[in-house]
Amino acid sequence: MLNILDKAKEIENYIINFRRDLHENPELSGQEFKTQKKIMKELDKLGITYKKAGNTSLIATLKGGKDGKTIALRGDIDALPIKEETDVEFKSKTSGLMHACGHDAHASMLLGAAKILSEMKDEIPGEVRFFFQEGEETFSGAKKIIEAGGMDGVDACFGMHGMPELETGYVNIEPGYRMAGCDTIYVKFEGVSGHGSVPHLAKDTIHPACTFVTDLQGIVTKNINAQEPIVISVGKFVGGTKANIVSKYTEIDISMRYFNPKVREIAHESIKRHAKAIADAYELKVDVRIEESALSLWNDEDLAALADKSSIKVFGEGKNKTLPKYMGSEDMPYYFERAKGVYAFVGYRNEAKEAIYFPHHEKYKIDEDYMKYGTALHVQFALDFLNK
Repeated sequence: MLNILDKAKEIENYIINFRRDLHENPELSGQEFKTQKKIMKELDKLGITYKKAGNTSLIATLKGGKDGKTIALRGDIDALPIKEETDVEFKSKTSGLMHACGHDAHASMLLGAAKILSEMKDEIPGEVRFFFQEGEETFSGAKKIIEAGGMDGVDACFGMHGMPELETGYVNIEPGYRMAGCDTIYVKFEGVSGHGSVPHLAKDTIHPACTFVTDLQGIVTKNINAQEPIVISVGKFVGGTKANIVSKYTEIDISMRYFNPKVREIAHESIKRHAKAIADAYELKVDVRIEESALSLWNDEDLAALADKSSIKVFGEGKNKTLPKYMGSEDMPYYFERAKGVYAFVGYRNEAKEAIYFPHHEKYKIDEDYMKYGTALHVQFALDFLNK
């Protein structure tokens, strides 16, 4: 039987070197033009066709030698506005920008998978699409690939993220909710300004807004089923201009994370209702605007079971470890709206290499040994799904 991990080991230096090049030259979401060109150059060498999507995304297509289903594999490519504080030789050359979420590794593992699959394309039944996706950090890239037709005709999709909770050589693949959805909610109270000495002649907004902020946790505890996870956090509160002027406006920015879409609906309606009730009580106007950031990520049960079998072929028995759900968010679920999908967490932890930090940390490092596993898992799952 073909050992895909051995195939990944054969090109391990290729994957690592490409990742280091990307790490040295990070680019922000939607601005990954040089990254795109580098990936295009490699795809040209592999004879894999592609088209551009959005600002800097690529949809690459590998048609197998036999008819069959279509699977999409995704790797994100954007970096973060973080000043790198590591001691690696290939640290960022751009001050204030850093691949602190491992997307350089994700893109390189996907490219490695494309290289392996291209060498066996005649035996592949169906089609493999490779999404080199911009703007994951802004939750915008997946939508652009979908708008460009990337998911048209796709039967299943697969993605992954490196994580430090797992040692290198371990993976997490489970069915059901794995990452939270995220909304940003903007609340603006409007009253009547006036002099601080006669507040009764004005309509202050700061005190009612404070009441509303305190009241938000009552929504979590009293309106939502206690067995359903939800986080409502106020990250910004702006009101007033001067101590002796009654504040006409107070604005509040809220981040809300959830798993169950029904919980999301209840929370949205509760926030609107509570805001209006408080505004009415203090004779104010209020505007509530909800901006969707990302949907909750749900792993299809059948695909998760198949991916578990794929992981055994790559990692070995007993290497798929249970992890709690993450309250962090991803834009991968937008693909899952168009076709069933599964998302894996792949371990990169290695304390000897200081690969211990959670993504978005200025000292973020990975154990590069983990990339051969991620590459092989992409390939193995694609083959297992297409041959099923």
